[in-house]
Amino acid sequence: MNESIGFLIVCSALVLLMTPGLAFFYGGMVRASSVISMMMMSFGSLGLIGIMWVAYGYAISFSNSGQGKFVGVDGVFGIDLNNLFLTGLTNLAREGDGSGLAFAGFQGTFAIITVALISGAIADRAKFGSWLLFAGLWATAVYFPVASWVFNFTSIGDKVTDGGFLVKDVGLIDFAGGTVVEVASGASALAVALVVGKRFGFAKGMHAPHNVPLTLIGAALLWFGWFGFNAGSALAANNLASLAFINTLVAGVGGLLSWSIYERLSQGKSTAIGAASGAISGLVAITPSCASLSPLWSLVLGLVTGVCCALAIELKYLLGFDDSLDVVGIHLVGGVIGTLAIGLAGDGVGLFFGFGFQQLGKQALGVLIVGCYAFAISWLLAAAIQKVIGFRVTTTDEIAGVDLLQHGEMAYAQTDPRWSWRP
Repeated sequence: MNESIGFLIVCSALVLLMTPGLAFFYGGMVRASSVISMMMMSFGSLGLIGIMWVAYGYAISFSNSGQGKFVGVDGVFGIDLNNLFLTGLTNLAREGDGSGLAFAGFQGTFAIITVALISGAIADRAKFGSWLLFAGLWATAVYFPVASWVFNFTSIGDKVTDGGFLVKDVGLIDFAGGTVVEVASGASALAVALVVGKRFGFAKGMHAPHNVPLTLIGAALLWFGWFGFNAGSALAANNLASLAFINTLVAGVGGLLSWSIYERLSQGKSTAIGAASGAISGLVAITPSCASLSPLWSLVLGLVTGVCCALAIELKYLLGFDDSLDVVGIHLVGGVIGTLAIGLAGDGVGLFFGFGFQQLGKQALGVLIVGCYAFAISWLLAAAIQKVIGFRVTTTDEIAGVDLLQHGEMAYAQTDPRWSWRP
C-alpha cells in the first residue's frame, strides 16, 4: 500500500470518530429527556452527508474546470460531472492510483463533522426531520462551495497556481479548516439559533448538564480524532504533519488550562465541563494555524483562546440569543482567533515577526466573507423551513422532552417498580 494512502485512511477513521464523539460531547450537556434527539442529530448528519458527499459533494468541493465536464464558475461554484458518485476517482483507482479516493474519503469526514457541529445551537427544541432537511440544504449551499474556495487549489512551491478564490485571489491561509469548518459552522449556528428561537424559560443556568462523564468521553474522542483532522491535512506522514500534530496537542492543553484557571478565579471552582470546553476551544483555534505557528505560539494561542471563548459564551445572555451548547462562543470565536493568529504569529507572514499587516488583512477578509456568506444562507434556509414545515417542536413537547416525541425512545428507561428486587 502506498504510504500516503495508508496515512490518509487512518486519519479518515480518526476524523470520522469525531462525529460520534461530538454526539457524546453534546449529549451529556442536554437534559436527560433530550439525549437521544441530540445524539441522533449527529448520527443523522453522518448518514445523510456521507451519502451526499459521495453522490455530488466531492464533485462540487473539488471540481476542476481544466479536466473533464465542468459546469459552473471556476473557483467560485462548479461541479465536475466526471466525479458524480466519485466515478472518475474510482476509474483512476482501478488503473492503479487510489490516492484520489483516499483523499475524497478524508475530506468527506470533514463535511460530516462540520454539519453536525451546528446542531448544538438548537438542542432541546428541534424537529429531527427539519434538522435533516436543513443539514442537506446547508451542505449543498454552504459547505461544498466554501470547501472549494479554501481547500480546492493547486500550487507550485509556495505559489498558488489555480483554485478557489479565497486562496488564489484573497490569499487566505487555512491549513485544516478554521474558516471552512469552524467559522462557517459557528456563523450558521448563530443564524439557526436566531430563527428557531429561545428555549422555554431561557436564562443563565436553566439546565445543568445531565451527564458530565458522557461529555468528558466525547471531549476525549474529539481530541483524539483532531490529531487526524490536523496532521492528516498534510496528506502524508511528513514534517508538516509532525508540526501539526504537536501544535494540536499543546493548543488543546493551553485552552484546557486557561479556561479552568479563568473559572477558578471568576467563580471559585474549575468545572469538568469548563475544562472540556477549554480543550475544544484550543483545538478549534489551532485548526487553521497548526502548520503556520511554532509550538510556543500554539501554546500561547490555546491559552488566549480558552479565556476568550469562556468570556464569549456570556454574550448569548447579554445579547439574548439561545445558542444552547455554545457553538458560537467556541467554534465561531475560536475559529476567528485561530485564523487571525496566522497573520499575527505565522512563520514568514506574521505581524509579530516584522511582516506587516498584509497577511492579517487577508485572514480577516477571508473570515468576513465566509462568516457573512454562511450566516446569510443559513438564516434563509432555516427561516424557509420554519415557515413551511416548522423547525422547532411545540413548547409543550419541549417541556416534556423531545426524545419520546421525535424518536419514541428514552435514554434512561425507567424500570417498573413491580419488577424491582427487594431484600
